Amino acid sequence: MNLLRIATALSVALACGQAYGAEDSVKLKSLRDTPIEATSRADSFRNLRDREPFARDFVHQPPLIPHAVRGYNVTVNFNKCMDCHSWSKAKEAGATKVSLTHFKDRDGRDLSNISPRRYFCLQCHVPQTDAQPLVSNTFKPVDALQR
Repeated sequence: MNLLRIATALSVALACGQAYGAEDSVKLKSLRDTPIEATSRADSFRNLRDREPFARDFVHQPPLIPHAVRGYNVTVNFNKCMDCHSWSKAKEAGATKVSLTHFKDRDGRDLSNISPRRYFCLQCHVPQTDAQPLVSNTFKPVDALQR
C-alpha cells in the first residue's frame, strides 16, 4: 500500500515538474495586455548612485532617493536613513532634512520624533533608476514644476 502511495506521489511530482518547465514558452503580459520584454537578468535596471536628484513630476511627490540603499537597515528600533537625514545630522552629512510633515500624527498634532506612519522611508521613497517604463503612457509633469 505504501509503495502505491509513493509511486503516485512521484508521478504527480514528475507531472508538475514537466508543467513547471513549460512556463518558459509563456508570453508575459501586463494588466493592459502590453507585452513585457522580460530578460534573463534579475536586475534589468541600474540604480543611479550619488547623483543629483531627479526633478519631481507632481505636487506632493515623495522625493526619489539619489543613492543606493541596498543593505539599509530600517527596523522598529533603528532607521539607517536617519544617520544622514535627521535634523541633527543632515547639515554635516550634506543630506536633505526629513520634512516637517513627517513629525505630525494622523490628526495633525506635532510630535517630537518622526511619526510611526512615516518611519519606514521606503514605503514612499524609492531609489531613482534609469529603468524604462514597462507600459507606455502619456503622463506629463505639472506645468508649474517644469519652470
